[in-house]
Amino acid sequence: MNDRVNARLLWQLTRDYRLVFSMAIVSMAVGYLFMFGPPLAGKLAIDVVEQGVDGADIPPWIHRIAEMLAFGSAPGLMTYMAIAAIGTVLMTMLAGMLLYVRGRCSAIASEGIIRRLRDRIFSHLEHLASSYHDKQDTGDLLQRCSSDMETVRVFLAGQVIEISRAILMLLVVLPILFWLDTDMAWLSLASMPILLVSAVIFFRRVKELFLEVDESEARMTTVLQENLTGIRVVRAFARQEFEIGKFGERNREFRDLNQKLIGLLGLYYGGSDLICLGQICLLLIVGATWTIEGHITVGTLFAFLTYESMIIWPIRHMGRVLTDSGKAIVSMGRIAEVLAEPMETQNETDPGKRLSGRVEFHHVGFGFDAHRPVLSDVSFTIGAGQTLAILGPPGAGKSTIAQLLMRLYDYTSGSILLDGHELSTLSRKFVRSQISIVLQEPFLYSASILGNLLVGRVDASFQEVVEATQEACIHESIERFPRGYDSLVGERGVTLSGGQRQRIALARALLKRPPILILDDALSAVDTDTESQILAALAKARNKQTTIIVAHRLSTVMHADKILVLNEGRIVQEGTHESLSQVDGIYRNLCEIQGAIQDQIESDLVRN
Repeated sequence: MNDRVNARLLWQLTRDYRLVFSMAIVSMAVGYLFMFGPPLAGKLAIDVVEQGVDGADIPPWIHRIAEMLAFGSAPGLMTYMAIAAIGTVLMTMLAGMLLYVRGRCSAIASEGIIRRLRDRIFSHLEHLASSYHDKQDTGDLLQRCSSDMETVRVFLAGQVIEISRAILMLLVVLPILFWLDTDMAWLSLASMPILLVSAVIFFRRVKELFLEVDESEARMTTVLQENLTGIRVVRAFARQEFEIGKFGERNREFRDLNQKLIGLLGLYYGGSDLICLGQICLLLIVGATWTIEGHITVGTLFAFLTYESMIIWPIRHMGRVLTDSGKAIVSMGRIAEVLAEPMETQNETDPGKRLSGRVEFHHVGFGFDAHRPVLSDVSFTIGAGQTLAILGPPGAGKSTIAQLLMRLYDYTSGSILLDGHELSTLSRKFVRSQISIVLQEPFLYSASILGNLLVGRVDASFQEVVEATQEACIHESIERFPRGYDSLVGERGVTLSGGQRQRIALARALLKRPPILILDDALSAVDTDTESQILAALAKARNKQTTIIVAHRLSTVMHADKILVLNEGRIVQEGTHESLSQVDGIYRNLCEIQGAIQDQIESDLVRN
């Protein structure tokens, strides 16, 4: 992602805030124009004291003001001192007020732009394809949405104005310096080329290092995020020391790169400080010599020393500005990389009515990798209101069928029809409004149980919520919680058991009352009695919704209208429980294995 693209993106984001930014720059410019006055006022006061009213080089317009204040009599020393003092106070007050306006305007603009950028990247992440999230580290994305955003905000709030300030200083102060004395003006600029060249060289080097530091911090954040999310697994396997060492390694890498960056910053700032102080010393020594020789006045020397401090430090600060600019460019590039990722295709086809639930697969093929197909030549049909069960060993492609139906991924060959509509031509929003799914690993938000249940249908009445939880056999368990449906669950539902999480996720899916319901191994964590009750409740909905059950237990699938057995991405058996259990194959072997296990369990219970 090149800098031109980043600049274009940043320019687009400033829309509606360009006027506010302009006000900040104008306020800063006018404010600093007033700040350029006090050194001239100080020069006037010093020259009047040193050379007297008659000997000092007083501008005619100041002389006229002094005569007005003296009411027609000859103005004396105190009159000019009063003019210098009052002028200094007024100009400083006006400059302070305008610089306050500058700060307020830049803060409003920068915060507004960053808010827009945060909203944009979050919306973009929400609409990116599942394949993108599969290969991205969550910690890295968090880094881009937080730390990188803050870097860009700081740049917009301060450094954009600082660049304008440095340019203004040069454009305004330089003419004043040459107006005061040409020789001293050239002397005061002796170190400027050195400072500018060193700032550019430093900027180029530090930009690369900032990228390394940012990426290192992202890797450290990823380790931290993974450990906090999987803290129970870490403790269950007693891996605390291993994970501490793993984090320490990433932390050490981040520290070493940071130290390298700080060393480079220290070298630049220390060297540039030496140049700046040397420039001021040179100006003071030569200026004092010329003052003694009568080439310039003491007031002129005072003005030069003041103006030199006003311009040399901002020029030296350009290194810091370029540093922060480099960091902002790196951060903006990382943000732009996310925004450049193509979103899921947004097809506009929307039948505008509820589907009946008929699903047809015709020679469907799919693979996450072109060389490793997950599904090959898969064909089957589910009538509206029927129940389909899918079995097979791990990696056979069972969950992939559910993901293709949800359009989390798009099939690479063949055809999938929903009520006769080609799935790839239907908008994802419409498809997902017609399907409810309970995933293998149900996700619950860190909110109330009721809030989690209403995720799929926010307008549901409480009575409808209760009906759904009763069907999922979780209502009584919720009622036993201290606050019932208002009870809070921990992050990802960690305060609930695995079976409770699955049943709440199932109730959430049932509450939506979709034409198609997908249970992706959604009953694996419940006992057989609860499973029987849930399946009985689902059986009552037959002919009202199409149900697809991905499972491993025969008790879950044996009453389905059709059973598919997958192996290595292909359908190897298809039929009902009665027909499949009578023929040799994977299904019959599974029946015998699970039957033998059940018999052994019952025998052990009888003996005990």
